[in-house]
Amino acid sequence: MVDFAVRVLINAIALLVAVYLVPGIRAPDELWQLLVVAAIFGAINAYLRPIVKLLSLPLTLLAFGVVGFVINTGLLLLLALLSGELALGFRIAGWPGGPFDLDVIVAAFLASLVISVVSTVLALARKIVPGV
Repeated sequence: MVDFAVRVLINAIALLVAVYLVPGIRAPDELWQLLVVAAIFGAINAYLRPIVKLLSLPLTLLAFGVVGFVINTGLLLLLALLSGELALGFRIAGWPGGPFDLDVIVAAFLASLVISVVSTVLALARKIVPGV
């Protein structure tokens, strides 16, 4: 349970960094909404991501890992869709609620890159520092 809480905190920090660095990403207004979005993102990454990665393994081998970025982008779009359904306020370039166009895909792709880098750095720091 503590491990999941730490992963939620890492996801929340990574989402905040993506909000500040990537134009078009809008975070929830209140802290509790951000924590709920981070918990949903943690659950998506914990349960759905391994299944999707396993199913796309042959394509990943052919494309030298580029499919991983596409998976991360898709999962971030799923997070925005779930956030829109639950009225949590996480939006990507005005979507959901606005048109789904190239701006949404580019913003989601850039945000997934930022989230991947930040969460990887924080996870490595967690492994380096014992007891964290």
